[in-house]
Amino acid sequence: MELGMIGLGRMGGNMARRLLRRGHRVVAYDLKAEAVAEAAQAGAVPATSVPRLVAQLTPPRTVWVMTPAGEPTEGAITAVAAALSPGDTIVDGGNSYYRDSVRRAEALGDKGIAFLDVGTSGGVWGLQEGYSLTVGGDQDTFQRLEPLFQALAPAPDRGYGYVGPAGAGHFAKMVHNGIEYGLMQAYAEGFELLQAKREFPFDLSQVADIWRSGSVVRSWLLDLTAQAIAEDPGLEGVPPYVEDSGEGRWMVQESLDLAVPLPVIALALQTRFRSRQEQPFGSKLLAAMRQRFGGHEVRRLS
Repeated sequence: MELGMIGLGRMGGNMARRLLRRGHRVVAYDLKAEAVAEAAQAGAVPATSVPRLVAQLTPPRTVWVMTPAGEPTEGAITAVAAALSPGDTIVDGGNSYYRDSVRRAEALGDKGIAFLDVGTSGGVWGLQEGYSLTVGGDQDTFQRLEPLFQALAPAPDRGYGYVGPAGAGHFAKMVHNGIEYGLMQAYAEGFELLQAKREFPFDLSQVADIWRSGSVVRSWLLDLTAQAIAEDPGLEGVPPYVEDSGEGRWMVQESLDLAVPLPVIALALQTRFRSRQEQPFGSKLLAAMRQRFGGHEVRRLS
């Protein structure tokens, strides 16, 4: 099969390479000419614009958009839709908000263009290990494009699937990322407690490696954690500043709308916010209140 790929960042570029290795034809475009050149070296057909990408595809065309959520994806889908014809398909494999995907599917459907929202997980390892794909949208379109999903997945019979109508794919990915927040926070807190227990001089790398085999908490995420600690035991080169992709926020908002409690994930998100504050006002106010009512000493920073 063939498809156009728009967005050749690390994830999109690796996905294009994986498809090429499995015999699919890929026409590639990115705002960065060097990214297009790299894809061309891997075997992709280069395109210098969205219209030229579409012109190099055979109807019915499929264009996979792999750009950051928000305005970049909105602009890319608008540009692609203007160049496509009824019967063509747009696939959004980025981390878009699921409500945007529902809206885009309706708007594109009015033009006769099919739309699939694909929650994509796999990170930098996807090229070798394959990608996890939750697909939402029209089921007939999914079945027509299934060979592409099979090529991207870890195996033709696992790691991907149709999960429901438009928006379902990105909703499932949102939940996936929220769970990821909670798992990461649990590992971080556990290893911090091990490090703090000076009575037992734990080798954190050793403990992590032990848990990787046979334990209930073994996981790929623990494998990556063990690698990070082994390479830099004190994490001296890592600042305690944790970003969030936005999907954790969307998930917590959904929990409020549906009255479904998510205490672990909500707290993990809040902890990321706190990590970005050098001198959080709330903590300073707590110290001031304690000093006022109890006369407790306020520690002065040098």
